[in-house]
Amino acid sequence: MFEILEKKYLAENIYLMKVHAPRVAQSALPGQFVIVRSDEYSERIPLTIADYNAAEGTVTIVIQTIGASTRKICTLETGERLADMAGPLGHPSDFVREPIEEVRKRRYLFVAGGVGTAPVYPQVKWLHDHGVKVDVIIGAKTRSMLIYTELMREVADTLYIATDDGSEGYHGMVTGLIKELIETRGQHYDVCVAIGPMIMMKFVTLTTKEYGLKTIVSLNALMVDGTGMCGACRVTVGGRTRFTCVDGPEFDGHEVDFDEAMRRQGMYRTQEQRAAAIEAEREAGHVCRIGLDK
Repeated sequence: MFEILEKKYLAENIYLMKVHAPRVAQSALPGQFVIVRSDEYSERIPLTIADYNAAEGTVTIVIQTIGASTRKICTLETGERLADMAGPLGHPSDFVREPIEEVRKRRYLFVAGGVGTAPVYPQVKWLHDHGVKVDVIIGAKTRSMLIYTELMREVADTLYIATDDGSEGYHGMVTGLIKELIETRGQHYDVCVAIGPMIMMKFVTLTTKEYGLKTIVSLNALMVDGTGMCGACRVTVGGRTRFTCVDGPEFDGHEVDFDEAMRRQGMYRTQEQRAAAIEAEREAGHVCRIGLDK
């Protein structure tokens, strides 16, 4: 069992949990993910690692309550335990494996959207610790939904904020701020990394393509087993079928078929609504197990 050592409220429906998971922490690298299950009745939820500390034996995850299983995870408190945490899974970010002298020649721009800001942090932290220039854009609907801003300021060369309503920083979408940085402020970047909602990553890649700016995205496709066996997380990249769990989660954003990926995500909305209803009945103490796991 994986004990929750710390739990923090970050923003509406978004929570941070620091979990005791020594074996995962010792092997984790930026860009990888874990699959978490709160109890024996819960589905397996993939979560990109938001931080890790091998010496402490801890792994940090950030969860947004958008369905029955994520809500169940977020009801757990400090001292309680997760049933499972499998990982680290997926490939680490490419720069981790590359010669550091080559990585230092580049200037990176990270674009983080909403809860996707959390998995951006360990990547930016790693690059900062290795002397690589990194700017970061954090986007959110409004100021109250911003997370990780103080931590990111400690590791980014420059942090930019974009809010849809203009309550903090740039007034508008992250794509507008990217254009302003390049066209108006004369900033040059060699690589862009975008992590956030699928629709945000799609439009970031469309924007960066105008400037010939290489862009990496971390796909948050739905998963079941996390080993490539079930095929639930398949995506089309460069005209080929790839599996997010074993081939990713990071891919060349300019080659990803985002429209197909978003259609696949939408296929499961009815099942998620049903799962939420079942969970509500269980909490009320009168749920029938018949058909529960179908």
